[in-house]
Amino acid sequence: MILPPQFNIFPQELNDEILQNGIFKTIPKGVEIVHEGQFIQAIPIVLNGLLKVITRHDDREFLLYYIQPNESCIMSFYSILNEEGSKIIAQTETETELLLLPSQLIRFWLKRFPEFSIFFHQLNNLRYIDLLQTINEVLFENLDKRILRFLQEKAQQSNDPFIKIRHREITDAMGTTREVVSRVTKKLEHEKLIEQFPDGIEVRL
Repeated sequence: MILPPQFNIFPQELNDEILQNGIFKTIPKGVEIVHEGQFIQAIPIVLNGLLKVITRHDDREFLLYYIQPNESCIMSFYSILNEEGSKIIAQTETETELLLLPSQLIRFWLKRFPEFSIFFHQLNNLRYIDLLQTINEVLFENLDKRILRFLQEKAQQSNDPFIKIRHREITDAMGTTREVVSRVTKKLEHEKLIEQFPDGIEVRL
């Protein structure tokens, strides 16, 4: 297997150890690979596909960010460092190819290879920017814009204007109710920004 491009910053010795100890796995769509409260056994790095990271409270979900190819789950990383259960849920958004790095080696690699630490600091900065954008959208943007942007991003990720999606998924991502999502999507359809079908939504990009 070929390691992600940014692993080129790692010394060859580290890359050899990752190839020797890492596990390459393909996970179907819709599978939770990290559960809330779970003690992390391996850090996932996305090679192909997409993971979504969510938080859940009182049977309601809220989308935090996506993990795209060549990225990893910084929250899982910190759960390993702090030796605590996961505070998030990570789920495959599409069929996803992962490189799983065993948690017992993470601390060792961090001490031995500074480049490995730099990699996760860069990911931490990326996730921080994502979360700031999410907070800004929740506080300062109306729900119409948030839902439209969410649908546009989904269409861009799949490179297809038609998205197989139900109102429940939008509800979970936006942290709102089905009634509100139904009202907003009807408004967006009336404005000819989307078109709704029984099995999904077409986005006018």
